[in-house]
Amino acid sequence: MYKLSIIGAGRLGKTLGRLAQLSGQCRIVDCVARSAASAEQAAGFIGAGRPLAGLRDLAAADLYLLSVPDAAIAAAASELAAQGLPKGALVFHASGAGELSLLLPLAEAGCRVGSLHPAFSFAEPTRAAQNFAGTLCALEGDAAALRELESFARLLGGRPFVLAAGGKARYHAALSVASNYLVAINDMALRLADSAGVPEALAGDLVNALMRQTLENAAALGPAAALTGPIVRGDAETVARHLAAMPDAELAAAYRALGRQTLALAGGRPGLAAARLCALLAED
Repeated sequence: MYKLSIIGAGRLGKTLGRLAQLSGQCRIVDCVARSAASAEQAAGFIGAGRPLAGLRDLAAADLYLLSVPDAAIAAAASELAAQGLPKGALVFHASGAGELSLLLPLAEAGCRVGSLHPAFSFAEPTRAAQNFAGTLCALEGDAAALRELESFARLLGGRPFVLAAGGKARYHAALSVASNYLVAINDMALRLADSAGVPEALAGDLVNALMRQTLENAAALGPAAALTGPIVRGDAETVARHLAAMPDAELAAAYRALGRQTLALAGGRPGLAAARLCALLAED
């Protein structure tokens, strides 16, 4: 049975702590937060663990989950290394963007280090714990740390996979494009629909239904096969009309940038008026 301490018992820390506790394969040792009240609340949610405000007086554990904000990881690692942790303990952070090098002071102090990032939204811990099963978890670390993190991810209900060395920034960029940029594109489409006079009550249905259908097609067929529309057809005249109808320069610039990516994806198809489309979609 693992002995696990959670340092940074916010939404992610509380959720993973609860899942670990419910697995029956972990004993939660300490729940660390910035205030005593937050630590008490986290321990209550998890159903186990000694609530602590701050890093002093940590008990010995096998695993230490460092789920503090990204900007605080390096400082927390340095503080933990200075006060000492059991030799050979595994300390891992849960940042999607932060590199493993943030934990270098702990590695130099004799700890094993790694990272485990669940590709999941932890907006509300109770709901997150209920829906976590099957979540992909990106891992970093040496061979021994990876074996232990793979086991830990599986007991949480996750699906672990190992990132290539140095791949963290591109991995996190992929998630940002898939999540944040999708929302921005949704807003862009809704603004265009509104400017075209589509009733507000219908605009969401119009845009969201098409986005869902297209995403399902991309998942089933692959992006290139799912691509439709004027660019893949080589219909430069329609693209020109789109650009002429843009209500502001910001939307036109976004349309051109996305159009260039679409053109690259559609490249080589018969009838593609590439030169004309390239000229239309070039940056102003």
